[in-house]
Amino acid sequence: MVKRKTKARRPARPKAHKTSASGGKLPKDAVTRMVILRAREGQELLLEAELRALIGPSRKEEGCLGFDLHGSVDPPGSYLLHEVWASRAAHTEHMHTSHFLRWDARKDALLTSRDGTFWRQIA
Repeated sequence: MVKRKTKARRPARPKAHKTSASGGKLPKDAVTRMVILRAREGQELLLEAELRALIGPSRKEEGCLGFDLHGSVDPPGSYLLHEVWASRAAHTEHMHTSHFLRWDARKDALLTSRDGTFWRQIA
């Protein structure tokens, strides 16, 4: 009887984001939104939890090409949202979703400041 060779199975790869730091050229109308948020004293953990709650639903939106959360190393308590949207219209639609409206209603009690800017990829 001949034994078959079996190929070793590779572990499942984690699902990749639609964009990455070296993800290449974005679609022509795509925009990147960078938002820096600073927590009120004592609200750091609650702010992080609220921001984490945005990630999953936002990434599932049709116009979302990327949605990542970063925390500052020094000093802690500041966060960076790095969002990539297929267009400004896609971002506008995002602002009408239930998860965004929930965040929008809670954010003022958690933040001392918020600064957001839209960017376009040029190279």
